[in-house]
Amino acid sequence: MLYKGSVESAVVNELAAHGFRFVFSSQPSVRPAASARSHSDLPREHKWNYPMPEFTHFSPDGASRIVDVGDKLVTHRMARAEGLVLMQPETLRLLRNREFSKGDVLEVARLAGIMATKRTSALIPLCHVLPLECVEVQFEFPSEGRVRVDVRVSTEAKTGVEMEALMAVSVSCLTIYDMCKSVDRGMEITRIRLVEKAGGRSGHFLRESASETS
Repeated sequence: MLYKGSVESAVVNELAAHGFRFVFSSQPSVRPAASARSHSDLPREHKWNYPMPEFTHFSPDGASRIVDVGDKLVTHRMARAEGLVLMQPETLRLLRNREFSKGDVLEVARLAGIMATKRTSALIPLCHVLPLECVEVQFEFPSEGRVRVDVRVSTEAKTGVEMEALMAVSVSCLTIYDMCKSVDRGMEITRIRLVEKAGGRSGHFLRESASETS
């Protein structure tokens, strides 16, 4: 595959992270070596259209920074994220029947997720401190031995709440593991991902496979 024209260093670095090797010539082009994976071999979520946007958390000289949102308008922001906890069917039965000695697993996990959203900026270095207006944590049981955690966060702000939603899902899943590990240490936490976001300059995002549960 041949990319013609100038290539930004950020694009080269991102491609290299996915296993590409490059051969540079006197012409302004970049060619992945034959042994490297082609762009079409990347997972669907990792494909992009060129040119890539810049990484806004770095200044032109490479220094880390919190993005300046001073010129942005305050708008309604919403984000939804999800995650799965995989466990033995008997573990799920105990969880749903509130038979764990530590208490109601899902209610503790719900509160942990809500609390986590308020600590996001303290744990993710370059996140803005945001006032949150609504945090909802819901649980579903899509199939035997699976708990799906769904979080919705909203606010009126100059930047989005995707990280707050992802943080809530992560901590809720970890809390489920902590509460249930005495009977099932083989549990797995998987598929933590953004499902939807709305508001801001980048517009609306909705994951096509949001309804998948496997």
